[in-house]
Amino acid sequence: MPTHVLVTTSTTSTTATTATSSAASRTSLWDAKTLTAPWPFTGRTDELELVRRSVAAGRGGLVVTGPAGCGKTRLLTEAVRGTDWARAAGTPETRHLPFAAFAHLLPDGVTLHRALHLLSGVRLLLVDDAHLLDDASAALVHQLALHGRTRLLVAATDGVPLPGAVSRLWTGELLPRLVLEPLPREESAELLAAAEDTVLEPLTVDRLHRLCRGDLRLLRELLTAVREEGLLVPVPDTDQRAWRGPVPVTATVRERTAHVLDRVGPGERESLERLAFAEPLPVDLDAFDMRTLESLEADGLVTVDEAGATRLVHPLHGPVLRAAAGRLRARRLARTPDQCAAALEAERAALARRVERADVREPVAPVGEWLAAEGAPLPARYAALRARFARLGGRLAEAAAWAREGLRNSPRDRSCREELGLATAQSGEAPAHGVHGGGALAAWAAAARGDLGAAVRTAAVHEPYDAVRLGAPERAAGLLTGVFAAHADALARGDGPALDRAAEELERRGFLLFAAEAHAQASGAHREPRAARRARTRAVALARRCQGARTPALSGLVLGELTARQRQIVTLAAAGLSNRQIAERLTLSVRTVGNHLYGAYTRLGAGDRGALPWLMELPEPQPA
Repeated sequence: MPTHVLVTTSTTSTTATTATSSAASRTSLWDAKTLTAPWPFTGRTDELELVRRSVAAGRGGLVVTGPAGCGKTRLLTEAVRGTDWARAAGTPETRHLPFAAFAHLLPDGVTLHRALHLLSGVRLLLVDDAHLLDDASAALVHQLALHGRTRLLVAATDGVPLPGAVSRLWTGELLPRLVLEPLPREESAELLAAAEDTVLEPLTVDRLHRLCRGDLRLLRELLTAVREEGLLVPVPDTDQRAWRGPVPVTATVRERTAHVLDRVGPGERESLERLAFAEPLPVDLDAFDMRTLESLEADGLVTVDEAGATRLVHPLHGPVLRAAAGRLRARRLARTPDQCAAALEAERAALARRVERADVREPVAPVGEWLAAEGAPLPARYAALRARFARLGGRLAEAAAWAREGLRNSPRDRSCREELGLATAQSGEAPAHGVHGGGALAAWAAAARGDLGAAVRTAAVHEPYDAVRLGAPERAAGLLTGVFAAHADALARGDGPALDRAAEELERRGFLLFAAEAHAQASGAHREPRAARRARTRAVALARRCQGARTPALSGLVLGELTARQRQIVTLAAAGLSNRQIAERLTLSVRTVGNHLYGAYTRLGAGDRGALPWLMELPEPQPA
């Protein structure tokens, strides 16, 4: 259900004039983008606490900047929830009207000096869309920051012209600046899981994140359109739903791509459409007019790599251009999946080489992703390798999704069935009946059943490194090389620091689940309690990025999620606040705070505050 936000502004000042008090006592309705926000506030936990700390007593406030749609307004709204505050906002229509942003708080015909005096009694002021402020309002905000009586939270969009008085808030070091990055993939997935009444399979989550690039308004509208148009289809044998096929061109999608659709320069639209229909393959520069491409590149619409291959910059542009083309034009320009066969095989070979080099950091593999998104048949050989690549990287749900994509058209393919079984078993569940594979699957199926002895015996014969992961490094002696041998040797010697070093190298190479397991093993090998807590905390943090991994090495970790209150208190504790300070901030008793922290320590595997910063990793405001 939409959340109707009613904001009560500050009424506590004794120095504000009657006009200001009257205005401040009124309630103001948020604009449509907030009134229609049905999703819970998810993610951005560390940024939320940073904003809250910035308006604590003795602080002047904070400027939050970031791309359009990244959640600046929602973040600040959450930060001031439950407090008295006033709001001003810039709009495109009123940029020429003096003090338009403060019209509801100030009388007509006010001067800057008078406005500053009237607002000096407002304790907390949120200034939204500060890039759209009229000059007088921008000057007023700057003067409020300069005088320091009013705490300010200012939101402005990056990449657009800013009033000089606004940019000088941070360049002049009046207020610190937090650069809000687009929502990362993990937090986008968390948001979608919290907001949807259906479970989206990982390839759909990845596609939505890739198309929207952290733009939450676009993400919400695109998902709503996909759902309302019936494009979400059930994934067999799961409770998940998948989206395949074209991108709905909604009003917000058109708004975000208007600068592409409106290109009317000589040859520009033709060049953009040719690139759109050539996706996902790069196009040779020689096929285009260079002056046209130079113009499009200068405007940030196309990119040219070192090999001379040309692509559209934003992944949303291609689908919109294809949707806007006429049927005959699309028939002439469209590329069929068959034409991608050679490129897909080259992509598969490149991924195989990465696995051989023990490098499974997330790949750039657009051909397979494009075919999967379009719903085109995906060769089982490719799908199985993508599943293996994701599984080795600890992305178990993604691995299962790629395996199912291969089984969709080749239901008996042994490699895809084995990868599906391995991803399922390493998530702590017995593989589905009828899923068969080699010795590795047999080992992990035994582990999922709790028969660790059988798992170790089978792994030692078929996959020696799995024996190390299962806690029997002696079974792999002399059979491994590189970082895997270092992991086995450190575990055999019970060397905690060496296990941590192996874990760090595994993480650097992208093996997140292996790294989590090595840190978990290190936590039991360390003789020094602080080092053991640190390893344990790092193991928890990595395991949470592995999409539900449940393996024997992680069984000693309590991976249950913190409650919302525990997370809030732990974040404050990691930031250095005492139990009493936390109690005062959250209006709780000191004993209640202590009880919550004790429960959180148990779940996190942390003995005290010393281990918390490793897990929370609080950001700091970035300089301009």
